[in-house]
Amino acid sequence: MNNLDRLLQRNKEFAVQQVAAGTLMPSLLRAMPNVKAIIIGCADMRADPAHVLGIKPGEAVVLRNIGGRITPGLLEQLGLLGRIGQVAGEIPGGGGEFHIIVMQHTNCGITQLAGDPAMLAHYFQIQEGELKTKAVTDPRAAVAGDVASLRAIPALPGAWLISGLVYDVATGLVDVVVPPAPIRTA
Repeated sequence: MNNLDRLLQRNKEFAVQQVAAGTLMPSLLRAMPNVKAIIIGCADMRADPAHVLGIKPGEAVVLRNIGGRITPGLLEQLGLLGRIGQVAGEIPGGGGEFHIIVMQHTNCGITQLAGDPAMLAHYFQIQEGELKTKAVTDPRAAVAGDVASLRAIPALPGAWLISGLVYDVATGLVDVVVPPAPIRTA
């Protein structure tokens, strides 16, 4: 049995459990059924926000990339998600609290690229001289910087909450680096 066969077997078990629990109902299959948050996290398998934060289906959209960073590509994804919500008539967080959470982690693989400024500059689509602002070797500074960059985007609703977390892969605990606060104050 190869890896795909094992994953497909797990999927069959998952589907049986979901049908038995009655959770595969049409109301749960909407584009944004119960979303209360967008969590931006790293692609590292040790730091999956769904597992680390105990997220249940429908509670959050989880976007993952290398380093859990705010990049032009991630901003494009956020814009597309917003448009999908508009077209579907389901504005994220409509009628309730909505939260953007940036979650990075210790011992991240992106730190191994600190010696390759050309690659990192390309990833962030910035000049090499601007790389220090991305703090790739310091997850706490990187989270604070990424939260600040999201706060500067006028298209994001100012009343939404935003926060920044760092997950420690050695302890399994999450540290709040940027406490939850509105994106912008009135």
